[in-house]
Amino acid sequence: MSTITHSLPTQPTGPSSHQAPIGQYVATFAALLGRDLAVLRANFGEFAAQIITQPLLLVFVFTYLLPKTGINLGGRGFSFAAVLLPGLLASTAFTTGISVVTAPLSADLGATREIDDRATAPVPVWTIAIEKITFGAWQALLAGILVFPLAYLIPATPVHIHITNWPLLIAVTVIASLLSAAAGLVLGCLVRPERIGVLYGVLVIPITFLGCVYYPWAQLAHVRWAQILVLANPLVYVSEAMRAVLTPNIQHMSAGAYLPATTILLAALTMLGIRLLTRRLQA
Repeated sequence: MSTITHSLPTQPTGPSSHQAPIGQYVATFAALLGRDLAVLRANFGEFAAQIITQPLLLVFVFTYLLPKTGINLGGRGFSFAAVLLPGLLASTAFTTGISVVTAPLSADLGATREIDDRATAPVPVWTIAIEKITFGAWQALLAGILVFPLAYLIPATPVHIHITNWPLLIAVTVIASLLSAAAGLVLGCLVRPERIGVLYGVLVIPITFLGCVYYPWAQLAHVRWAQILVLANPLVYVSEAMRAVLTPNIQHMSAGAYLPATTILLAALTMLGIRLLTRRLQA
C-alpha cells in the first residue's frame, strides 16, 4: 500500500525574496504625505491659529502691555517676581483644572462612550458632573501647592508673602480650583477629542496671557480698552484674588469685585456643565 504524505508549506525564515522596488516605497511615501498635506490645507485656519497665537501674545504682552503699564524687572516699587508669583500660582491651578477634566471627559464622550457605564449608576447625572468638578479641583489645588515653593524660592528678587486673612485665602483657593474644573467640564462636553490640541492653542494660551498673570489688573488703566476687555477672562479674577491674599502691597482688585465674580462664574459654569453633560449622555 502506498502512503501519501502531505507536506505543509513552510514560512520563509530569511528575508523575503520578493522585495518591493524602491519606487513603490517612494510612491507610497508621497501618497501618505499628500494625504496629510490635503488634511492640513482643509484645516489650515486651525493650524495657523495654533502656531501664531503664542508668539503673538508674547509680543503683545511683553513688548506692548508691560511697557505701557510701567512694569519692568524690579521697577516702580515692586519687583516683577512679586507681580508674577500670585499670577503663576493662579494660572497653574486654573489651567490644570481645565486640562485634567477636559481631555478625559472629551475622550469618554467620544466614540468609545466609556462614560456610559457611569451613567448607569443609580444617581442623577448632576452627581457625575459634581464628582468630575471635585476631582479636577483637587488636582488644581495640588498643582498650585506644588508650584508655590518653586515660584517663591527660585526668583533672584525676594518675594515677600504677607497673608493677613487666612479664611479669605482658603475661600479664594477653593473657589478658584472649583471654577477651573467647572470650566473644564463645559469644555469637555463641547470639544471633540481630536480638537483638544486646538483648544489649548487658541483658548487656554490666550486665557493665560490675558489673565493678569504678568501684570496687576489696576496697571492696565494705562491701556483702558485692554483693562475692560480682559474682564471677560475668568483667570483675571483668580489672579487678582491670589494677588490680594499673597501680595496685598501690590495693587489688586477688591474682594467686593473678585469674590462675587468668581462665585457667579462658578455657579454659571457648573449649571452649564451639568446641562451639557446631561444632553450628551442622553444623545
